[in-house]
Amino acid sequence: MQESTLSVSFPSGKNLIVPYGTPINSLLAEFNEEREHILAVRVNNEVNPLDKRLEINSNLKPVLDNSKDGALVYRRSLCLLLAAASHKLFPASRLLCGHSLGYGYYYTLETGRPVSQEEIASLEKEMHAIVMSNLPINTQFLSYAEAVQLFEGLGLVETRKQLNYFCPPRVRINSIDGFSDLYFGPLVPSTGFLKVFSLMSYGKGFLLRFPKSSDPAVLPEFKDQPKLFEIYSRYKEWGKRIGVTSAASLNKLVNERKVNDFVEITELFQQKQFASIADKIAKSGKVRVILIAGPSSSGKTTSAKKLALELEAIGYQPKVISLDCYYVGRDRNPKDENGNYDYECLEALDIPLINENLLDLFDGREVTIPSYNFASGERYYEDKNKMYLDSNDILIMEGIHGLNDKLTPRITRELKFKIYLSALTQLNLDDHNRISTSDNRLIRRIVRDAQFRGKSAADTISMWPNVQKGEQEHIFPFQNNANAILNTALDYELAVLKVYAEPLLRCVNPMQQEYSEACRLLSFLNNFSPIAPTAVPPRSIIREFIGGSAFHY
Repeated sequence: MQESTLSVSFPSGKNLIVPYGTPINSLLAEFNEEREHILAVRVNNEVNPLDKRLEINSNLKPVLDNSKDGALVYRRSLCLLLAAASHKLFPASRLLCGHSLGYGYYYTLETGRPVSQEEIASLEKEMHAIVMSNLPINTQFLSYAEAVQLFEGLGLVETRKQLNYFCPPRVRINSIDGFSDLYFGPLVPSTGFLKVFSLMSYGKGFLLRFPKSSDPAVLPEFKDQPKLFEIYSRYKEWGKRIGVTSAASLNKLVNERKVNDFVEITELFQQKQFASIADKIAKSGKVRVILIAGPSSSGKTTSAKKLALELEAIGYQPKVISLDCYYVGRDRNPKDENGNYDYECLEALDIPLINENLLDLFDGREVTIPSYNFASGERYYEDKNKMYLDSNDILIMEGIHGLNDKLTPRITRELKFKIYLSALTQLNLDDHNRISTSDNRLIRRIVRDAQFRGKSAADTISMWPNVQKGEQEHIFPFQNNANAILNTALDYELAVLKVYAEPLLRCVNPMQQEYSEACRLLSFLNNFSPIAPTAVPPRSIIREFIGGSAFHY
């Protein structure tokens, strides 16, 4: 029997008894924060839109605009605002969302020509007009048949195709002023919340720029990443040529039992990039050490091994060293602002010893590479780690600081070749919903941590913000220092990782703070038809995360 009243608690400790079906937005005055900064609300640790009606006893926490969850709600809502403005101004042209670049998303119009400054200006003007009108952002449910008809009428091609493989009896639709779309998460209640944004001409399209979560009232300075954009553009063009650009087109291959060929093609295309970099290194004629860096779960270890094979094929004898061997030791390791050991700062590594070892090796002297005991926090040496470089030997060093010149200040530039790794899939979920590189890596890490480190999905999710903080400080600022950028994403991988990740994410319960992120990732993975892990080749980067690799780690 349905209860007529519910118990609701707030962060202040206050408890209320409210009628069943009470909308969340009627309770916002109970929070201490100003209403304009509340973009959504956690209900028993699940992020919900403000028009959600309560149906169970609930613990409520506000989702503020300066939080990670708030930033996701804001950016997702901005994407709908742009799509609505684009449909109004250019109804015959498909708006296509691409990858992130700085604090912005790259968009194009499928017109076969660059988007003009005049078109960008008119789009931005229309978006500001919709914001000034403070129009409601409505959520409603349609039957499957109605949703199919709606998306066909709006020309949302990929969204319509996805309904062939994702077939719920009812489909949640988001709408602004007569335009409807599908987004996989809560949105702000009205367009008046979306005041901080800009459109900026870039490449053949434009960037939808948005604020940092830490400073939601200001647009940050734009910092270009031309090398990363070039890699993305190359992969996007490749995806168009082979006809796989979305989750729907990948699901079609799975449904038609043609996915094994796509797996092989994808792996071969990536391997060609390794071969190309090996050739570039050989042509330089002077490189003695290759420095590989990338954010967490970008596949640094496997990439080093795959590159080593390509170098062997053209006559080199590669030797791989991990920068982790050079930790200074717990007695000398810096601590962060919370008093915890900071293993990600540059000062956690013995920079003088790294440079001394490299110079000795380049001069033909034998050195003993240190090892590090993570349990005791101490460095130690073993005879088996003695190393000497012959004339055709080349070093590969991988670690998060590889692109930072302060790591190797005594090594001249021509002796170094720097490679930045990015897991940048060219797939979209559909025309307007992108696949986040960060989400791709987080799912990789959830699977790997469970497989090899005994960690739960909640454990990995809880420490992810600190991982990202370290990446922002120590890795991303040095991307443009790279001699080459290598994309380690494989466009079929999320369909494989789903097999491992979904059971782990379902074990995160509503009493855990990480529940909202687990729900979001489950909703995201629901867009992919599963691919059996047996389809993954033994030397694939994906094996670093799911196991069964032909490489030894």
